[in-house]
Amino acid sequence: MIIDFNNEQATVIPNFKGGEKSISAKMHFDGVNRILHGVLESGATIGLHTHETNSEIIYFLSGKGKVLYDGKYETVEQGMCHYCPKGHSHSLINDSENDLVFFAVVPEQ
Repeated sequence: MIIDFNNEQATVIPNFKGGEKSISAKMHFDGVNRILHGVLESGATIGLHTHETNSEIIYFLSGKGKVLYDGKYETVEQGMCHYCPKGHSHSLINDSENDLVFFAVVPEQ
């Protein structure tokens, strides 16, 4: 199966998970798993949340930012991958002046 994000319409989600500003995301959801290409603008955040029934893998395509993972801040940038296992909490923060662009997979478990 090919998912062509080049031909998908972006959805803008304000205050995602209680975060600041909004996230723009092109998403594929098959009813179980979510695959997305996201953009977090400067100053935007995805609010702190716990993955109760799934995990999340985020690969950073461009930009810089931070992840708050289980109470500790970690710097992220292009070429890095963040993994949040089931049962753990995280938040994504764009504290840079440029967009933070990423590819994420959220598989249900």
